[in-house]
Amino acid sequence: MKKIIIILTIFFFDRITKIYLLNLQENGTDIDFYINPFLNFYLVWNTGIGFGLASLESNIYYHVLTFIIAIINIGLIYFLIKSKGIYQYLIAIVVGGSLGNLFDRVYYYAVPDFIDLHLGNYHWFIFNVADIFISVGIIGLIIVELIKKEKISENV
Repeated sequence: MKKIIIILTIFFFDRITKIYLLNLQENGTDIDFYINPFLNFYLVWNTGIGFGLASLESNIYYHVLTFIIAIINIGLIYFLIKSKGIYQYLIAIVVGGSLGNLFDRVYYYAVPDFIDLHLGNYHWFIFNVADIFISVGIIGLIIVELIKKEKISENV
């Protein structure tokens, strides 16, 4: 039950942020907000995967990529059901973000990204709330695996 709550919380938090900005844009507001010297909100539509990588012009490639992402989500949900301990929570975090972006891919045929981190003229890829959770979950899984591997090697 906790896993479902995590997934739904992340999914709806992501949806609320995107809907808010899209409503602003629909009402005539240009989504190009200066927040501070390191952060802007700037709306772009991402047809690729995370952080705008593999953006594709062709509809067939877009649909193939969306299908692959849907299959990956099914695999993640399978692993979520089978996982125990901290793994289940980290996978739930990834699934919550991934489902948010998958929803956008199906509904809008692109994912609205709007968080622009930068240092001077160097800008990181523009991303959204779902991308944050996907990244945090994956980094958490990597850290847990590295710690687990280290403990195994100490016991040998």
